[in-house]
Amino acid sequence: MANERNDSAVAVPKYAQARARLSGLQMSPRKVRLVADMIRGKRVADARDILQFTVKGCAEPLRKLLDSAVANAENAAAEVRRRINTDDYRVTHIAVGDGRTIYRFQNMPRGRAGRLRHRSSHVDLVISQE
Repeated sequence: MANERNDSAVAVPKYAQARARLSGLQMSPRKVRLVADMIRGKRVADARDILQFTVKGCAEPLRKLLDSAVANAENAAAEVRRRINTDDYRVTHIAVGDGRTIYRFQNMPRGRAGRLRHRSSHVDLVISQE
């Protein structure tokens, strides 16, 4: 009985979910989260439109990341000889984390040095079928 397979558990195909990761984006995570919150939960076609017409610096890297996740899904489907419509996929998970912070110093009044922090971000994106 221990070797019996549970028929109630449905096997999820490999191409039903695809992920892409962007590491070291030279932009503050706080700024990237503003745009990431706009596409969370949206369909891929809608998310592309939002990113294309958003006037923020991180919109283009996030659009490229979304396109990479779509290409990963299409590639996984091609491995099992399936054709999929990726416009019906949804952005199910997008997380923006802190990356490396580079410290620089700038001259300040009275001979002091002020610290400048150049922050970076890591973005993790998952799309899946509806």
